[in-house]
Amino acid sequence: MTQFGDWVGRTKTVTDDIVRSPAIRAAAMLGDWSSAFAAGDKTLPPLWHWFHFLEATEREATGPDGHAARGDFLPPIPLPRRMYAGGRLTFPGDLAFGAPAQKRTTIVSATEKQGRSGPLAFVTVRHEITQGGDVATTEEHDIVYREAEDPAAPKPLAPCSDRPILSEVTVKPDEVALFRFSALTYNGHRIHYDHPYVTGVEHYPGLIVHGPLVAMLLFERARTLTGRRPVAFSFRAMSPVFCGTAIRLVEVAGEGGTALEARTDDDRLIMLSTTEF
Repeated sequence: MTQFGDWVGRTKTVTDDIVRSPAIRAAAMLGDWSSAFAAGDKTLPPLWHWFHFLEATEREATGPDGHAARGDFLPPIPLPRRMYAGGRLTFPGDLAFGAPAQKRTTIVSATEKQGRSGPLAFVTVRHEITQGGDVATTEEHDIVYREAEDPAAPKPLAPCSDRPILSEVTVKPDEVALFRFSALTYNGHRIHYDHPYVTGVEHYPGLIVHGPLVAMLLFERARTLTGRRPVAFSFRAMSPVFCGTAIRLVEVAGEGGTALEARTDDDRLIMLSTTEF
């Protein structure tokens, strides 16, 4: 996407206090889906930095989809649909409660290609989170932009997985879970809470479960299976999943870590993940 080449390399830094209250609320939101946080812990669980460093976007700077309007930090890509496509994280250190930390964000790339359903644009953003000069977390996340959906066009099916199952549990995020995750992450994207918008404007069949929420469920399941602290995590979204749908967190054989897939009841893939320990 050559017209946005000047955006690559842009950086910004945000400072936040690592306090307990977001972790307490996150633990309540996740409930039995997670065992990563206890009241007496001295440090934030890995990946739970997603509940910190939140951008307080003013209402006037918010786009029609509820996200911050493009053209401030992220490039002004005109494609209307925005989705979280995947991410890669490492956890070289811990974030301690009671001290400030910094998140430095850099736009790594902005590219476009022609997909089967039309033009696509991809933006990759890198975060480095430090506390007291030490790196606690590195993260790259991929954002994909797509054209508006043609409601009359046939909907492609997500691929199936036939990998042998080692273990599995089922979760079913409801409207309350989606609202709470949006609140915890200050995510104003209307596809997660505004049913008339997501069905009438973006032409999805229902509210969409956040990609990061599915990723966190996979991550927490891997941590629960091993009882160990993760050092790296990667995930890739395969298809959207809608509020009230049963999500199977399926452990499969993997190399170099614990491999988990989020699947529907008929083995359609929602997300792939690998957690390293």
